[in-house]
Amino acid sequence: MAGPTTAQRGSRGTSPSGPPPRVLAARPRLRLPRRRTLLLIAVAVILLGAGAVWLLFGSSWLRTERVTVAGTAVLTPKEVRGAAAVPLHTPLVAVDTGAIEHRLRERLPRIANVDVSRSWPHTISLDVTERKAEAIVEEGGKFREVDAEGVRFATDTKRPKGVPLLEMEPDRSPSSRHFGATRLRREAVRVVTQLPAKVRADTRSVRVRSYDSITLELTGGRTIAWGSGESGAAKAKTLIALMKAQPHAGHFDVSAPSAPAVSRS
Repeated sequence: MAGPTTAQRGSRGTSPSGPPPRVLAARPRLRLPRRRTLLLIAVAVILLGAGAVWLLFGSSWLRTERVTVAGTAVLTPKEVRGAAAVPLHTPLVAVDTGAIEHRLRERLPRIANVDVSRSWPHTISLDVTERKAEAIVEEGGKFREVDAEGVRFATDTKRPKGVPLLEMEPDRSPSSRHFGATRLRREAVRVVTQLPAKVRADTRSVRVRSYDSITLELTGGRTIAWGSGESGAAKAKTLIALMKAQPHAGHFDVSAPSAPAVSRS
């Protein structure tokens, strides 16, 4: 018996009750905003900008009403506020913080650093770092405080306690002429900051003859030949060892820390 024809096989593979063929739906086209919508957006942006400008500069809500001071030790907050001369009742955003910093540095040399910032909504904050006296210089019967950078920043009628006196006695060596008084003073203060705490507390004066000739005079008539400010950590370590080994010695020489010397006087 003959099998089904090609037409018959084709008709069997197609079911009249099967799902209709899928038709892809057309994607909606993106429409650009109409001119009216764009105009409304532009107007809203302008109004918001104008409102922000008015809020910052025209309203009374964001005005400078207070000045706070932090970080003072010798100076008083009143002194700092007076030197800062912050313009009150002006828009906080318009306050020139750079000008305030300049005035403080110029009028109060004791200030080493100051951070001027806005604290919304009404405050200017002044965070002060004062210079610390590492040594003093006697000039005309008064005492000038010198910080770690060699800057002379304050004058006292009485000698501050616990601060060594810096005696500048430069010789006529090429070294002294080359470095100059400012550099020599900075080098001497550098030596003071390198001293062990106990030795520093006992130091009465620092005598500077040249860059390589710095001598310390301690309580009890003791002296230390330190040399220059170079290799300070090694010199301090050597000095501690010498003082422990020879507690009654009168003179210690650590200018060459690898070959130190000790004597009675």
